Amino acid sequence: MWESDQAPRLAQRCLEDLGRRWQHVRSVGQLADRLVADVGLPEDVRAAAWLHDLGYAPKLALTGFHPLDGAVYLSRCGAPDEVVGLVAWHTGAVWEAAERGLSDRLARMPEPSAKWLDVVTLIDLVTGPDGVATTPEKRVAEILGRYEASHPVHRAVKFSGPELLASAARARAILGLSDEWPLGSAERVGEP
Repeated sequence: MWESDQAPRLAQRCLEDLGRRWQHVRSVGQLADRLVADVGLPEDVRAAAWLHDLGYAPKLALTGFHPLDGAVYLSRCGAPDEVVGLVAWHTGAVWEAAERGLSDRLARMPEPSAKWLDVVTLIDLVTGPDGVATTPEKRVAEILGRYEASHPVHRAVKFSGPELLASAARARAILGLSDEWPLGSAERVGEP
């Protein structure tokens, strides 16, 4: 039976051997933990933040499209539709699904609340690949620089970049966070 408090342990079990990926995920999850205490972030959103990159785990990779692979696994584990949907659709997944020819499969996943999808996207975009706090603008630029122009991730982020930044801005407004958040609080976003 699914319990949202298992999300950090599940993420660690599946991703801790993936170096930078685990550093990123751990910091995203810890930032979500802080938001639970600071602004009352719902548990399903917290769980989705911890699990957003679960599909990178080699044993879960079915399609090579991590949002979908993670969501399929979570659905099989009995996770709530909101958690499954937030993982499936996070951080511009709709654009990458189109680039990979997987739009039909993504469309079969539960659609999450747009408000909470913006929040998961914000937390992802303010956390660099090593778990260090950044800005959404720098994170988008980092992703574009990491992938060659012909890669589906690069193409998707190139097209979705303006919407990703708008999503981050909406989330900050929803949560009452400053435009600089979380910068200035700690070098690693999840550390006190």
